Amino acid sequence: MRYGLHALNNTELISASPLPSFSPSLSAMNPSDQFVEHGISQQNLKKTSCATLLTLAYQSLGVVYGDLGTSPLYVYKTTFSGKLSLKEDDEEIFGVLSFIFWTFTFIALFKYVFIVMSADDNGEGGTFALYSLLCRHARLSTLPNQQPTDEKLCAYAKEESEDTWQSNFLKKFFEKHPRFQKGLLIFVLLGTCMTIGDGVITPAISVLSAVSGVKVKINQLHDNYVVIISCVILVGLFSIQHHGTHRVAFIFAPIVATWLLCISGIGIYNIFHWNPQIYRALSPLYMLRFLKTNGIEGWLSLGGVVLSITGVETMYADLGHFSALSIKIAFTCLVYPCLILAYMGEAAFLSKHHYDIQRSFYKAIPEAVFWPVFIVATFAAIVGSQAVISATFSTISQCCALNCFPPVKIVHTSSRIYGQIYVPEVNWILMCLCLAVTIGLRDTNMMGHAYGLAITTVMFVTTCLMTLVIVLVWKQGIMKAIMCFLLFGTIELLYISASIYKVPEGGWIPLVLSFIFMVLMFTWNYGTIKTHQFDVENKVSMSRILSLGPCLGMVRVPGIGLIFSNLASGVPAIFGHFVTNLPAFHQVLVFVCVKSVHVPYVCENERLVISRVGPKEYAMFRCVVRYGYKDVQQENYNFENKLVSAMIQFVQVEEESEPEVPTHELSMDTENINVEGLGISPHTFSHCNADGHHHEPLYKYESLQILKAKESGVTYIVGHSYARAKKSSSILKKFAIDIVYAFLSKNCRDTDVVLNLAHTSLLEVGMVYNV
Repeated sequence: MRYGLHALNNTELISASPLPSFSPSLSAMNPSDQFVEHGISQQNLKKTSCATLLTLAYQSLGVVYGDLGTSPLYVYKTTFSGKLSLKEDDEEIFGVLSFIFWTFTFIALFKYVFIVMSADDNGEGGTFALYSLLCRHARLSTLPNQQPTDEKLCAYAKEESEDTWQSNFLKKFFEKHPRFQKGLLIFVLLGTCMTIGDGVITPAISVLSAVSGVKVKINQLHDNYVVIISCVILVGLFSIQHHGTHRVAFIFAPIVATWLLCISGIGIYNIFHWNPQIYRALSPLYMLRFLKTNGIEGWLSLGGVVLSITGVETMYADLGHFSALSIKIAFTCLVYPCLILAYMGEAAFLSKHHYDIQRSFYKAIPEAVFWPVFIVATFAAIVGSQAVISATFSTISQCCALNCFPPVKIVHTSSRIYGQIYVPEVNWILMCLCLAVTIGLRDTNMMGHAYGLAITTVMFVTTCLMTLVIVLVWKQGIMKAIMCFLLFGTIELLYISASIYKVPEGGWIPLVLSFIFMVLMFTWNYGTIKTHQFDVENKVSMSRILSLGPCLGMVRVPGIGLIFSNLASGVPAIFGHFVTNLPAFHQVLVFVCVKSVHVPYVCENERLVISRVGPKEYAMFRCVVRYGYKDVQQENYNFENKLVSAMIQFVQVEEESEPEVPTHELSMDTENINVEGLGISPHTFSHCNADGHHHEPLYKYESLQILKAKESGVTYIVGHSYARAKKSSSILKKFAIDIVYAFLSKNCRDTDVVLNLAHTSLLEVGMVYNV
C-alpha cells in the first residue's frame, strides 16, 4: 500500500498537541485501469495516439450526438407550425435555413466547441462543472464541512495566476453579499431543472417524430396507433435501463454514424435534384429579410429554429467520458457537415413542395430507401433518448452530492466504465412523465415548443456561468467576458423570448416541471443547511462528557463504535444524547463524517482522512470520507475493513517518533487476531531472531487494541435529526419544513444504506430540533 500524509488544521483537533492526519491509499490503480475507469480527459494525458483519438471520436457519436443528430426529424415541422406560411419566392425557406446555419455555427461550433469545452473541471463538463470551478476559485461553496485540507486534493489544484482587479472585485462582492451566492445557486438549479425537463421531453418528441413517419406510407393509420406504438417503445426503453448502457452501447455509435451518413447523403441528393441554388441561403442577409418580411410571425417561428441545436449541452456534459479533442474532431469532421447538408437538402425539397411541410423530412426521402431510413431513424431516436436519460441520471447524482436533492438509490451498472449509473426511482418517474406528455399532447409541434424553452434556458445559464468563469477562473478582462455574454447571450435571449410566447401551446410543461423540481431541491438544500447549523451550534464538549463519567457510571465496552454525523470537526450532539441515556461507549470510538467536495472525483488514496480526537488514552478518532460530485458511493464499499486499515496506518505514522513501548506491555496474542481482508499481515506486528525469541514489535500497543476491538465487533451509531419549524415561523416555512422536508427525509436513503452497513449492528439515535 502507498500512504500519503496530509497536515490537518490544528484547530480541528481536540488534543492539545498537533497530531498528524492522513489519507490512506486503499487501492492501487495502474494507468490502463485509470484510462478505462475515468476516461482519457480526467487523467490529463498529454500524449495520445491518433488511433486513440479517432477511436474516442467514433465512440462519442453514440453517446454524445444521438440527441443532436435526430433534430432534423422535427425542426422544419415545428418552425412552420404557426401562422408562418410559405410563399412562391421561397424567402421563408431561405430565411429559416439561414437562421439554422448561423445558429448552429455560432452556438454549437463557436460557443460550445471552441470556448465552453475549454472550461472543464478536471476533464468534466456540464453546469455543475462550471459551478464547481467558480466555487473553488471564488469560495462560493454552499456545501457544509468544507475544510482547508480539501484544497490539498489533487483534483482541487488551481492555476497559480494572480488575480486581476476585476476577479478580485467579484470575489469580494460575493463574500460581502451571501444572498448573491444563494441567488447563483438558484440560477444553477434553474438550469439543472430545465435539464431534467429535457430528459422528459426528448424521448417523447424523438420517438413520436420517428414513429409518425410511417403515416407517409400508411395514410389510413390513425394517430392513436402512432401514439400507442410510441408509448410501447418508451416503456421498453425505460424498462431496460437497469441493464446499463454498456450492454448495448457497442451498437450506438454505428447507428448514429449510419444515421448521419444517411441524412447527409439524402441532403446532397435533394440539393442537386430540387434546388442547387439553396447554398445562397447561407448568406446572413436572408435572416434580415426573413424578419423584415414576416415580422412577428417570423420572430415566433424562431422557437422552432432553436431545436436545431438541441443536444449541444449534452455534448458538453458528456465531456468526461471522452476527451475534448475527440469530441471536437467528431463534431467538426462528421456531425457538423452532415447536419448542415441534411438541413440544406430538406430546404431544397421544401422550396418545390410547399404543402408537404408537416411531413417534409420523410417526404424528402427517395422512395427506394424510405423503409431502411425509417428503421434507422427509429433506432437513432432511441439512441438519442438513451443519451438524455443517462445524462439525467448523472445530473440527479450530482444534485445529491451537492445537497440539492434527497439521496436516492444509485446503481453503478458497469464495473469497467466509470460514471454509467442507474437511478430506479428517477427512471420510473421519467417514464411516467414521458408517457403523460406523449399521450396528453400527441403533437410534436407542442412538444417542440416545450423543448425549445427548456434547452434555451439551459444554454443561457451556461453562458452566464461562462462569463463568470472568464473573469474568476481564466483571469481575463471584464470586456472579454461582456463581449462573450453579448454575443451568445443576445442570441439565446432572442430564442427564449420566442419560446416564452409559446407557453400556452406546450411551453408550460418545462416551466411546471422545473418549478416542482426547484421547490423540492431548494427545500432539501435549505433543510440540510439548517440541520448542519443546528449540529454546529450544539456541538458537545468532550471534556464535559468525560468529567461526568464517574457520576453517570460511564464504562468502555469492547468493540469499535462508529458514530456517523454531519460534522467534520467537533463532537456531535447525538453523542452527548447517546451517552446521557446509555452511559457507555466502545473501547475504540470513531466519529465518521461522509461529505462531498467541489471536485468531480476523489482518488481512493485521498478518500479517507483520519485524525485523533482528544488525548491518546481516550482511543477516539475521526474519519472524514470524501466524495466528488460525480463519484458513485459504491454499495459494496468495504468500509469497515478499509477504515480499520487506515486507523492502524495512522497510529503507525503517529508513533514513529515516540519512545518505544517495552515488550512486556504488549501481551496480546497477535496470532489469534483476524486481519484477513485488511491488507495487513500478523507478521507485521512482531519479528523473531534466529533463536526464535519474540522481540520488539513494530506496531504499538494501540494498533493491537484496534484489531482486538475489531474482533469484538463493530457497532454503527447513526443519528437521525428531525427538523421542525418554530411556532413563530411563517406558514410557508412550516409547509416547507414540516411537510415537504419531513416527507423527503423519511423517504430518502440514509447513510447506513449508502454504505451498506449491517443492520444487526446498527443503533439509531434520534433528535428533534426547531429551525
